Amino acid sequence: MKVILTQEVSGLGSPGDVVEVKDGYGRNYLLPQGFGMRWTKGAEKQVTSIKRARSAREIRDLGHANEVKGQLEGLKVSLQARAGDGGRLFGSVTPAEVVDAVKAAGGPSLDRRRLELPGHIKSIGAYPVKVRLHPEVTATFDLSVNKGK
Repeated sequence: MKVILTQEVSGLGSPGDVVEVKDGYGRNYLLPQGFGMRWTKGAEKQVTSIKRARSAREIRDLGHANEVKGQLEGLKVSLQARAGDGGRLFGSVTPAEVVDAVKAAGGPSLDRRRLELPGHIKSIGAYPVKVRLHPEVTATFDLSVNKGK
């Protein structure tokens, strides 16, 4: 099945890319989630406008991505989460919670889909978090998960 991506999908492509995927993956995941649309000749025309907009945005954002990277790498981000006596959390830390913690620490607003958490964060401690700001720029900051609430 040919699919035109409308949003960035990790390991698959960027908005405007035409990718060949298995029928079930496209029909059951990409299309219902809004990550892509079926490829047709009419939709192919939209691809050029999506790619043109993306290329203009990337060129303009490269300098800004480096500025945001500088802000993030000097930032101390801490997150309060409910935990038991052994330091094990009730649940896990979500990307949305990390984005809110970055904002609370005085950092820039981020897209939660661009965060790369080191697996499931289910205990108290310090964790490195990566953020894909641009295809060429990746920032890393330390997230400190503390017992609270």
